[in-house]
Amino acid sequence: MHQHKVRVYYEDTDAGGIVYYANYLKFMERARTEWLRELGYEQDTLMEQSVAFVVKRVEMHNYAPARFNQLLSIETHVVELKGASMTFQQIIKNEQDIKLVSGDIQVVCVDLATMKAKRLPRTLLGEISRVI
Repeated sequence: MHQHKVRVYYEDTDAGGIVYYANYLKFMERARTEWLRELGYEQDTLMEQSVAFVVKRVEMHNYAPARFNQLLSIETHVVELKGASMTFQQIIKNEQDIKLVSGDIQVVCVDLATMKAKRLPRTLLGEISRVI
């Protein structure tokens, strides 16, 4: 499991100081990027190799609201790994360890030149397999 912390800024909230629902997806995206970085892979380097990840499917459940200035923790797990795709389960919790949001996000590896699915690079696939 990977953990990433994010602070809720005013810009993340609606008029009532509650995080706008779409911003949870941004928080999850940042956590997946940091997970990949922790594995030793930078997305800009992958893009130079014509490798990118696109979101194919998202299922998100909201349990309780996050509010302005809270420090949130995003837990990231790979729950399914295939040759050209992977599915993450991500859980966002507040400082009291209360689950606020969960999401299942499937991403597909694509060739940037053709925007068609392609297998994950062998070294990356091996590294992900090692940690899940």
